[in-house]
Amino acid sequence: MKQVYFLLGLSLLTVKTYACNKCEDYNNEDFQIKNVNVKHQDDLAATIWEITVKGTAGKTTPAPAGQMNGAPVLGYVFPTTLKSTDVGFGDTEGIVALALTSHPDFDDTPLWDENADRNFVNDGIVWHPHWVVLTQDKRVEGGLAVKQFDPKDTGVVLPPTNPGMPMYMDSPGFQVITDRNTIRVVVPDYRMNNKTDFSYDGIAAFMQVNTGGEGGKNKPMLGVYKVYSVASGDLSLPYKVK
Repeated sequence: MKQVYFLLGLSLLTVKTYACNKCEDYNNEDFQIKNVNVKHQDDLAATIWEITVKGTAGKTTPAPAGQMNGAPVLGYVFPTTLKSTDVGFGDTEGIVALALTSHPDFDDTPLWDENADRNFVNDGIVWHPHWVVLTQDKRVEGGLAVKQFDPKDTGVVLPPTNPGMPMYMDSPGFQVITDRNTIRVVVPDYRMNNKTDFSYDGIAAFMQVNTGGEGGKNKPMLGVYKVYSVASGDLSLPYKVK
């Protein structure tokens, strides 16, 4: 399995050109990963996930596109060896990842009010978590996309906190904290099948939404268009939970 991740990483890291003209606007030290760490804290029965960067974690957020199609998404992403069934999805192939994201054009956490203003649909720009299943996708220059499914497929299993999009995505509502050069999220054990023995990596990336508008018919709904940094350098998922 780790060989699969390594080959995916090579494909992802050797891309030379990028279609999105906004990618480079966010290529700064806020997305240059220095360290990634996941530790289990027994007294809390939770894991604490952290990415440390050269700059200020979470300071840079996307400029709004003003519409859903082409909406930019910035993310600090933890690819893992967890199974899809560990985090509430049905059994499906792909890389289970915990993504901490910011996107001002839409709100995909309808159950949560991250900015505490009693409006549940206006805080997409606030850094928040998603479980996603990633698959290799050569239609986008970053080489990865969130796995989609046919909305008519009644056999697809999603967690009850999913945002209602035809993708393997969940909005679990975990606490995300930015503190100087570190962004962290706390995940209760029971929310990932009490798994504490998985491997992981860290990625900082630019993603983009495609709703099938002009030039988007052959693009995924949410694809990775640029990877700014990878903690391991090769997406080999070498790190273990401490």
